[in-house]
Amino acid sequence: MHPFARSNDLPFASRPASRRIFLGQLLLAGASFTILGCRTRGPRKTADGWLQLFNGRNLDGWIPKIRHHAAGVNYGNTFRVVDGLLTVAYEPSAYPAYDERFGHLFYERPFSHYRLRAEYRFIGTQVAGGPGWAIRNSGLMLHGQTPESMTVDQDFPASIEAQLLGGDGANPRTTMNLCTPGTNVVMDGKLFTPHCTSSKSKTYHGEQWVTAEAEVRGNEFIRHYVNGEEVLHYEKPQLDERDASAKRLLAAGHPKMIGGGTISLQSESHPIQFRKVELLPYDV
Repeated sequence: MHPFARSNDLPFASRPASRRIFLGQLLLAGASFTILGCRTRGPRKTADGWLQLFNGRNLDGWIPKIRHHAAGVNYGNTFRVVDGLLTVAYEPSAYPAYDERFGHLFYERPFSHYRLRAEYRFIGTQVAGGPGWAIRNSGLMLHGQTPESMTVDQDFPASIEAQLLGGDGANPRTTMNLCTPGTNVVMDGKLFTPHCTSSKSKTYHGEQWVTAEAEVRGNEFIRHYVNGEEVLHYEKPQLDERDASAKRLLAAGHPKMIGGGTISLQSESHPIQFRKVELLPYDV
C-alpha cells in the first residue's frame, strides 16, 4: 500500500495473509510509506450517507503532523476542540514566533471518490512571525500522502490543496483556490504547473461561516464549490517530478498519477475554526 490509498482498501487485519505479511515487512523495514490505522468504530453516518469526520467532541480519528515534530505530536495543542468547534490556535507559550511550523491534521482513513464538505471561519489575528501570504489562509489537503511518510522537517504533504482564504475587509480575495505542493494537474487539456491559481468565488470578509466543498473523482477530476456554487475544476492530479517530496514518493514506488489519498486540514499561522467536516463517499 502506497502513501496515497484508495477508499475501498480493507483494514489491515482483514487483508489476505500474504498481503499483511508484505505490509508488515515494509513497516518493520522503516519504509518511507506506511498504512494508516483504522478505528474499531468509524465515523457517524447521517441518514443521507454523509460521514461525520469531525465528531464535535474531540479529535478522535485525526493525526497531527506539525513541521519539526513527528507525526502524532500535537505541538502546543495547536489542534483542539473549543465549544464544539475544531479549532487551530497558537498559544504564545508554544508560539512566541511561528518559526514556519506549518501543520496539518490528517484524517486517519484515506479516500478516493467522494464529496468533502467543511464549514469554516477565520478568527482572531495571525500569530507573530507568520508569513504575509498566510494571513487568513488555510486549506483542505486532498489526495495527500500519509503523515508518517512525511519527513520531520517537511512543510507540506504532497497533495492537492483546496486553499481557504479570508478577505481583509476591503479587497477582493477568492477562496477554494488551487495550490499544488508536490503535484500538478491538467486544466483545459494541458498540464498546469503554476503553484496556485484563483477560483471564481466571492470574497468572504470577517468571521462569517463559509461552506467549502470538493467533489473528488479519483484521478479523473476535482471540482471546488463555495456555498453551493462551483468555482473551479481541473483533472488528472499527479506528482510533480521536480519536487523533492514527490521524488521520494516516486522512488518508493508510488505511481505518478494520484487516484486517492489522505485528507488534512492546515495550520498555517492564522487561527481558523471548523464546525463541520463531513464526507459523502461515492461508489466506484
